Amino acid sequence: MRSIVEIIAAKRDGHTLPDDEIRWLIAEYSADRLPDYQMSALAMAIFFRGLDHRETGTWTEAMLRSGVVLDLSDLGAGRVDKHSTGGVGDKISLPLAPAAAACGCIVPMVSGRGLGHTGGTLDKLEAIPGYRTDLDVAAFRAVLADVGCSIIGQTGEVAPADKRLYALRDVTGTVESIPLITASIMSKKLAEGIEGLVLDVKVGGAAFMKNVEDARRLAEAMVQVGEGMGKRVIAFLTRMEEPLGQMIGNACEVAESIEVLGGGGPSDVRELVVTLGGAMVELARGVSADEGAARVAQALDDGSALQRWRRMVAHHGGDDSRLPAPTGETAILASRDGYVTAIDGLEIGLSAVALGAGRTRADQAVDPVVGVRIDAPRGAKVAAGGRLATVLHGRGGAPPAEVTRRIADAFRVGSTQPEPAPLVIERIG
Repeated sequence: MRSIVEIIAAKRDGHTLPDDEIRWLIAEYSADRLPDYQMSALAMAIFFRGLDHRETGTWTEAMLRSGVVLDLSDLGAGRVDKHSTGGVGDKISLPLAPAAAACGCIVPMVSGRGLGHTGGTLDKLEAIPGYRTDLDVAAFRAVLADVGCSIIGQTGEVAPADKRLYALRDVTGTVESIPLITASIMSKKLAEGIEGLVLDVKVGGAAFMKNVEDARRLAEAMVQVGEGMGKRVIAFLTRMEEPLGQMIGNACEVAESIEVLGGGGPSDVRELVVTLGGAMVELARGVSADEGAARVAQALDDGSALQRWRRMVAHHGGDDSRLPAPTGETAILASRDGYVTAIDGLEIGLSAVALGAGRTRADQAVDPVVGVRIDAPRGAKVAAGGRLATVLHGRGGAPPAEVTRRIADAFRVGSTQPEPAPLVIERIG
């Protein structure tokens, strides 16, 4: 067995790593016998040199086996989950899990925190007073048995190697690595005891995958790894140029999700919930994609999805009637008449992080209240002095002038209304 320094150097020089070395280093890292600085160096080498399909599969399985692989077969068939590669304003998991549960799916969702400029499902849920994301496996199983869905964070029992590496990648510039993303997502998801998985692979300027070709490679890699481990996997490539929905933040995205669960909310958020949820129902209940989508839409409109949400939140100790409210707001105004032709979602996401809605260090707390509301989405007609966006004040009060300028500069206003752009680009698997 080579030393860790030799393994880092081998990957740095473009060599493939044998299976036994991959299993050894993941075991050492999860046991805290491999320091973060050496894993950071290896992650950077992988960022530049990559992992081939065999290495990626072995890396994924080693991360999966670093903890407990749940057996939820006693809950019955239809155990499915969804994962997004991350976007700005991407609160889809919050309405999706209860909507799918209302359609007969069992959704054991293990989620993460914000990564880079993208928001995290756990950060949003923890904006709900009392909501616990740290349930142990027994409590997680009990919520699933009663409600059909539960959203928690990674425990020490589920893929602990990924939990540690996920936080490390966030602060070492190694997020946008297809094999590391694949292994992170699939090790976490395959440990949940699921039978099927739906993937939302974001593509565009505000996503980690900037072009369709890279997004397709990532989607195909995850489908291949999942199917190689006996799971049914469907992936969608979805557009992520502008923020998804109107709200970017934590408490404000929860409030928007509740609107969607009640049959309202932004049309793009609802479209993704219906599309992804339809695929989950397809996998879980053996119906067509169209029938699955119709069932999810009905669950949003008849109140059954919202009822599941409220039961899940209560089981987790939360009370969404006490969501914290902004302490004030600052308007971002248009400088000219015209149409919003584009919104730089990456800049909006980074601005939200600068305001405190995300983190730049792994140990940093987020402000649950602060956020950005998009008042003029792509295609909207605006007048000079009209409102483009609004900063929702949090603990820090009014935003710095440089952040408001950055948000204003993220909007492009032109004389011609842009053509509509499809939200769902492609289905794989």
